[in-house]
Amino acid sequence: MQLSNYVPVLNWGKNYKKSWLKGDISAGLTVGVMLIPQGMAYAMLAGLPPIHGLYAVTLPLMIYAILGTSRQLAVGPVAMVSLLTASGVGAIAEIGTEAFLGLAIVLSLMVGVIQFALGLFRLGFLVNLLSHPVVSGFTSAAALIIGLSQLKHLLGIDLARSHHVHEIVLSAVERFGEVNWYTLAIGLLGIGLIIGAKKINKAIPGPLLAVTFGILAVVMIGLESQGVKIVGTVPDGLPSLVLPTFTWEQVQALIPTALTISLVGFMESIAVAKAVQKRHRDYEVVPNQELIALGAANLAGALVQAYPVTGGFSRTAVNDQAGAKTGLASIISALLIVLTLLFLTPLFYSLPKAILASVIMVAVFGLIDIKEARHLWKVDRSDFWMLAVTFIATLSLGIEQGIGVGVALSIAVHIYRSMQPHVAVLGKIPGTDQFRNVDRFTDALETSGTLTVRFDGQLYFANLSYFQRQLNELVEARIPGLERIIINAEGISYIDSSAMHELHNFITNQQAKGIDVLFSGLIGPVRDAFRKNGLFTLVGQHNFYLNVKDAVEAPQTDAEGRSANELALQTNLA
Repeated sequence: MQLSNYVPVLNWGKNYKKSWLKGDISAGLTVGVMLIPQGMAYAMLAGLPPIHGLYAVTLPLMIYAILGTSRQLAVGPVAMVSLLTASGVGAIAEIGTEAFLGLAIVLSLMVGVIQFALGLFRLGFLVNLLSHPVVSGFTSAAALIIGLSQLKHLLGIDLARSHHVHEIVLSAVERFGEVNWYTLAIGLLGIGLIIGAKKINKAIPGPLLAVTFGILAVVMIGLESQGVKIVGTVPDGLPSLVLPTFTWEQVQALIPTALTISLVGFMESIAVAKAVQKRHRDYEVVPNQELIALGAANLAGALVQAYPVTGGFSRTAVNDQAGAKTGLASIISALLIVLTLLFLTPLFYSLPKAILASVIMVAVFGLIDIKEARHLWKVDRSDFWMLAVTFIATLSLGIEQGIGVGVALSIAVHIYRSMQPHVAVLGKIPGTDQFRNVDRFTDALETSGTLTVRFDGQLYFANLSYFQRQLNELVEARIPGLERIIINAEGISYIDSSAMHELHNFITNQQAKGIDVLFSGLIGPVRDAFRKNGLFTLVGQHNFYLNVKDAVEAPQTDAEGRSANELALQTNLA
């Protein structure tokens, strides 16, 4: 059982049911057929020969099927990672050169090492640095960049490669008179075929239909002579197993791209894996094991001359809908690609590049999330602006810089919010024992001579001045006449030494004024910190209560009442 946690194939393989086989075969063949045009198209997007997209769905796909915890996730090239590869490697080597290809393979090795290490050391939580608004803004902008980057193939004109939308659009407008109308027509018909097939039934391999149509059109009408650019010779046979060579200078130059792909790729993969797992209750997706599986898949990819892979949304959805029950479906898909490499690559000689562009454009434009932006505008303006800034930064600065801005913004917003947590003055709701925020509950009444305050958040050095300022303002507004301050600490999950020191000073100052300070609802770890720092002695154990009601109703000078409270604390809080 312990070994099966690290090699999940031992689990589902041992308990495999005959009833699953039909679905696995059907899904494996369906996704395998999808992978042929998608793999070639995404490799072209990454700036690599199309054959390397097929290499990426052989051994990596099998390795994930063995080590991955999701039984429906379809691993392979995806648009986002392809663009990141083109952007990161393109900054070091010229696209289309042997050096570029070599660095793309090294990038797969680096991503594999990073993801495998993150999983091994259980660091999957680092993906939480990418908040949902940042991911949505980044994905939408990247999808726009990816889609527009295919204009040159769709229009049949040479456009300078760029990761800035305005440069692509301006260049296309300036050279619109050079459009090859045959290329545009075949590309638009390919888009129509893919979208139409998806609307009829998502299991229909629309991209393969478009590929078949494109090849037949070129061969039967002779479109190559009309200037329609084709893929040309696709090498046949399986890739040789070779460990890529590299220098430390190359590794250092690729580290930012490798880290970005490792996190973004894992985030995309784990999101779709969890979404699909909700439909299947017979297994659990384990994030850290997913990192290990993806890392191993990318390491295997480097051996077969592939570039980085991850789990894809569209292929996984088709895999699930086609009836996949286990990782056997992915193994069947990989075997189909192996057969294609051995025997079928000559069939793709006449494949128009415009068709591959149509495959990419349909896939990525569905990632532009306008609904999320509208939703955030209505429910959370700060998250909306986080999305908007990430979107604009990605479009204007570039892919890697955009995600960097998004991560920095996520952390900054989180820190800012933690520096100004919610502070509420509590009052009693008449006829009940409940105490609520007097600003939200108009019938809540403050107790005469008592200030009851609730602090919702960790109390540490970064928000200490805010806490002091809020508390002092509330105290000053009730002097004279204030006799007690009750701090409801239910929402304080952590308190550091700086906060302890200042809290000690605050209590001492109030006691000097003749004002008692009481606490209610302290949780265990905070209570332990109070004991270690001497606050139990300073405040007096009789001034700690289980809830606000007990603190408010406690007599101020009643030795017997105090003893009862001490007894309750010793019995219930120890």
